[in-house]
Amino acid sequence: IPVLMKRLIVISLLLLWTIPVVQAQLLPTFGGERAGTSGFQFLKIPFDARGAALGETVVADANDVSALIWNPALVSHLDGFQAGFHHTSYFVDVSLDFAGVTWALPQGISLGATLQTMNSGKMDVTTEFEPAGTGQTFRLIDVAAGLTLSQRLTDLFSYGVTTKYIQESVAGLTAKSVVFDLGIHYSVGSTGARMAVAVRNFGLDGRPEGTIERPVIADDPIKIESDFVAMTAPTTFHLGFAYDVFKQSKANRLTLLAQLNNPNDNAEYWTTGAEFGWNETFFLRAGYRFGIEEVDAPSMGAGFRVPVAGRDLQIDYGFNRMERLGNVHRFGLNFSL
Repeated sequence: IPVLMKRLIVISLLLLWTIPVVQAQLLPTFGGERAGTSGFQFLKIPFDARGAALGETVVADANDVSALIWNPALVSHLDGFQAGFHHTSYFVDVSLDFAGVTWALPQGISLGATLQTMNSGKMDVTTEFEPAGTGQTFRLIDVAAGLTLSQRLTDLFSYGVTTKYIQESVAGLTAKSVVFDLGIHYSVGSTGARMAVAVRNFGLDGRPEGTIERPVIADDPIKIESDFVAMTAPTTFHLGFAYDVFKQSKANRLTLLAQLNNPNDNAEYWTTGAEFGWNETFFLRAGYRFGIEEVDAPSMGAGFRVPVAGRDLQIDYGFNRMERLGNVHRFGLNFSL
């Protein structure tokens, strides 16, 4: 078994390091002309450490509170009452925060609630007349709050629905909308294979409201703009697969994941990931997103689970690197009550 384990780990790492040139042959870039056609872009950013470390390949295997984000069908697989808190140090001092709770009820039904926020921090207001700054500041604040209903109909099949209120606010403008996440999950018997389908952020358009004051060269130096085009939410279709290559009770586990993603505002792309768990206590993770500009290295991360007062406490870390933008660090805390 140790020899087989080493071989499988080596094979998994080789797959994750596939040359970007090969990815273009495996998945042609369809739909690139759709880039930039939707708003509420913060919904596309992974907020949890584990999902980011696995290259966002968790639609079929989100096994903690992050299921509320990736696939509501998996919320019904969580026992008891669970909570999770994640923080991301994003580019240029932007911070992302996520909090979620799930509660398992009788008859395989589970409820959940989430709150996601993105905060740009203070930015200086500049104009063509005062490029060094006017002395005023503004910030971008995005919020998404959701409620989830999930049910496990059988040991093999589950579904879930999330309703989310989303809002973007910047420089006196606010855009609001309501979107939905739909997901199903199916386990292929006792083979260790799972598949899932999820549609995320499908819903109503949001039109910015408010006014912007902009200095112009005219009799009236201030121009008020208040007519804006409605924004479409970044709807994405996911088809994911997960397979436990080996699982020796709770001793050792290696899970391989693959996922096809079809966003409404960009080209299709696919992702892969792998997670090795030792004694369900220590976890190593890696993943890669194919067909994404700026991605020049695999994502990676680790997790550590410890019992505290008879309950599980899990600490997760995720690392991503973008070619020109730099590094992203994510930290997560999940616990059960």
